[in-house]
Amino acid sequence: MGDLACLLRERGWMLVTAESCTGGGIAAACTDMPGSSDWFDRGYVTYSNRAKIEMLGVDPALIEEHGAVSEAVARAMARGAQERSSVQVALAVTGVAGPAGGTPAKPVGTVWFAWAVGDRLVAECGRFEGDRSAVRAAAVRHALAALLPWVRP
Repeated sequence: MGDLACLLRERGWMLVTAESCTGGGIAAACTDMPGSSDWFDRGYVTYSNRAKIEMLGVDPALIEEHGAVSEAVARAMARGAQERSSVQVALAVTGVAGPAGGTPAKPVGTVWFAWAVGDRLVAECGRFEGDRSAVRAAAVRHALAALLPWVRP
């Protein structure tokens, strides 16, 4: 986490988060660090579909077609957070933390991530084991660690 903070600070970049299944855990991890106001702008906790639509501008058709836990929605969340905050770096996460809500196609532990850095936008799906707390904690760690290569010069 310290490496990410240093890189963002050195580049003069700010980070915004758009979180669903992690419920603000990523923003909390960032703001636990002293001096985070130098590189952390804000966090959106968009747990409901309505919040994703209203706060981040996610197209309801994406949610209807792909489901809230999908690459398309994660990408739209990241881009929406980046556009609404006018910062360089956005991170989005949407998933099924459990214990309920899983399906055969999207079992508990399925989490979609998206990172927007400037005009680049990448996404990936992760699958994490454990109870609700373990899935959420793993998603927070992964979201931040996987962002690191994207902010390196």
